This record gives sequence, C-alpha cells and structure tokens, in this order.
Amino acid sequence: MNRTDFQLLADIRIAEAKALLDQGMFAGAYYLAGYSVEFALKACIAKLTNQYDFPEKRFVLDCYTHDVEKLLALAGIDKQFESDAKASPTFFQFWQVVKEWDESCRFEIKVQNEAQSLYDAIADPTKGVLLWI
Repeated sequence: MNRTDFQLLADIRIAEAKALLDQGMFAGAYYLAGYSVEFALKACIAKLTNQYDFPEKRFVLDCYTHDVEKLLALAGIDKQFESDAKASPTFFQFWQVVKEWDESCRFEIKVQNEAQSLYDAIADPTKGVLLWI
C-alpha cells in the first residue's frame, strides 16, 4: 500500500460511516469512522518513507497498530498537534473523542450519540480531525 491508497481509504471509510449513520447502523458507523483517522495517519507515515530507503524494523513494526495516538507520533505530527490543540479548544475536544476509538469496538454496541459524536469529531468541515490530518 502507498500513501495514495491510504488517503483514498480514509475518504472511503468516512463516507461509508456517514452512509451507515444515516441508515441508523450506529455500531458500523462508529467502527468505520475510526478507520478513516487511522488510514489518514498511515498516509502521513507513508509520506515519510523515501523510495529507496530501508526503514528501521522497529519503526515498521510499530506502524502496524490501530492506536491513533501512537500513529500520530509515528507520523511526526504530534508536536504540531499539541500546538494546534492548544490553539483550538474545539479541535482539542474533537481529538478527545477520536482517541477513544480502537479496533476492538467491532465487538461493541454503539448508540446514535456515540457514532454521531465520533463522526462529527472526524468530519467537521472546520475543526475536524480528518481535515487537520
């Protein structure tokens, strides 16, 4: 997979999440919305990789995670995140919602307000996490 693939998947997953949310399928909407952030962060990580460089094994293994906070750091944008989160309370609050997502939510029942809150935190057109990434 390359950066473009991850960017496309991020867009697809948030669109799928919206479709499920609109159909009242809240658990699926929540699950897929979180993946949009994971894929967007992995696109940032892919951007760090030079074509002919051989990456460090530990770095590569660390990238195989669903933890969005770890991916934020691996992408090298954590310092910018800290600055922007301090400057925007709304963005900071959105991140607080997003960072609670993990792939194990596939085993959980989610209600409308949980799915809507996560979707809004990710897809908000002015302060959303996906826009920021």
